[in-house]
Amino acid sequence: MSTAPKRSLTTILATVVVFLTLSLVLYPQEGFKAGVDGLKLFWDVVFPSLLPFFILSELLLGIGVVHALGVLLEPLMRPLFSVPGVGAFALSMGLAAGYPMDAVITSKFRKNKLCTRIEGERMLAFTNTADPLFMFGAVAVGMFHSPQLGMLLAIAHYISAFLVGLLFKFYGVRTERRFREDDIVQETRVKGNIFKRAFGEMMRAREEDGRSFGKLLGDSVNDSMKTLLMILGFIIFFAVLFKVLTLSGIVPFLALPIEALFRMIGLDVNLVQSFVAGIFEIDIGSAMAAQTSAPLIEQVIIVSFIIAWSGLSVHAQVASVLTGTDIRMTPYMFARLLHAVLAGAFTLIFYNMGWGQSATEVFAPMLPMMAAVADPSQQHWFLSLIVLKNWLLLFGGVVVLALLFHFFKIARFVAWSSRSNRR
Repeated sequence: MSTAPKRSLTTILATVVVFLTLSLVLYPQEGFKAGVDGLKLFWDVVFPSLLPFFILSELLLGIGVVHALGVLLEPLMRPLFSVPGVGAFALSMGLAAGYPMDAVITSKFRKNKLCTRIEGERMLAFTNTADPLFMFGAVAVGMFHSPQLGMLLAIAHYISAFLVGLLFKFYGVRTERRFREDDIVQETRVKGNIFKRAFGEMMRAREEDGRSFGKLLGDSVNDSMKTLLMILGFIIFFAVLFKVLTLSGIVPFLALPIEALFRMIGLDVNLVQSFVAGIFEIDIGSAMAAQTSAPLIEQVIIVSFIIAWSGLSVHAQVASVLTGTDIRMTPYMFARLLHAVLAGAFTLIFYNMGWGQSATEVFAPMLPMMAAVADPSQQHWFLSLIVLKNWLLLFGGVVVLALLFHFFKIARFVAWSSRSNRR
């Protein structure tokens, strides 16, 4: 009885793989072109924007800086999202570098025992976000030729992610109470001077790592390149997969129930193909939606949904990165669907409030940078620098906010103690 499902699954997988192989044989030229397009996307956008962050994250972990930041940021992240302070590092990396940076960081946290399994799944739920450069540059300017739409997409995207994080605060509470995990290396909820504890935690982590800086740097570059090559493989594979599925008639077949759903809720059926494409790959789906003849608000809603969903290509990258950990994909997939629905709803609300149309003057000084980001030929020489600058600003703001929150709690405690003594 127990082997029947495995045999059925194996049969289905074998049939699908054989079908895809035959489809690629039947359409070799189209498959080759799709693979080249995927490679170009990786080289122009993904590689220069992610490589510096992969290396820096490895270095920060090895030196112990992340462990220290976990102590500093614990007063902010624990009450809001029920995750350790290091979750802010994953969030800021995801905000600055985009998919799948947060999954890479969360996986390393779990392997280094900086979080429990439940906390890792909570982190993945709300830190898996698109970077601002993608929404402002590639989508708003490059696809819609409308910079003000970047503001609309970004606000809807990040507010939705924040709400998902607040909702997932209650995820796994019973499991945590029933099975308390005792494998956490870093325990940040200890009384005492927060800066002294942070410095002590950094020194402890550095001594535990033990590698020289040269060895650490070499391992960081080596591991980062391996991860990026894996991401490259997934990008090319899903680009080719979607192309052959379209040519073989599978994508039009999958679009039939979605077309019925779109008619039911009043969306333009011209967006069905782009929606199906976005289920597989975020860039292809977004570009197709921007090229349809549907009303602008409906185009933007679909693109917002696709960006939050992030595509099966990204999900496959996340699953591969999480290999070797006990973090499960089911909560992650549910969070992505919830994020996508919320992002689409907020996009409609904010569009009707006029947020998209009113942002032109605010972002006028950034138009040259946005146009350059949307132009792949100009990305190589400065994309990494822009992303790094954005991360420093984002993470610096989070650290300041966490410290203010911490000192506010201390001030409240001192005031309460003073009143108690007077009594």
